[in-house]
Amino acid sequence: MANTIRTGSAPNFCPPAEEGITFTFEDSNGDLVQLEFLGLLLHGDARYGFFFQIDDYSPALSSGEVIVLEVTELDEDGQPDSFEFIEDEAIVRDVYEEFKVATRDLYQFE
Repeated sequence: MANTIRTGSAPNFCPPAEEGITFTFEDSNGDLVQLEFLGLLLHGDARYGFFFQIDDYSPALSSGEVIVLEVTELDEDGQPDSFEFIEDEAIVRDVYEEFKVATRDLYQFE
């Protein structure tokens, strides 16, 4: 089976290098949360990461609510190093709509 590079439908979207990549974040209560990385979107001067929370009932590669986080810091290689929740619901709606367009060939939305 040949590995193919996943691509989105927009030049401002970077999909994960492979499906099922997960990150562990600490929430505001200090609890660890596992999130599957769905991709990164450039919007204006900001970068936004799209994630899906995974657990025993919703494993990686399943479906559910998408979480949008803003990239707040980059590492020395220019890769996202820190994320934060977005307070402005209008921004969340705008970037989520762009995400749906950019990933229409990768994901199905209801």
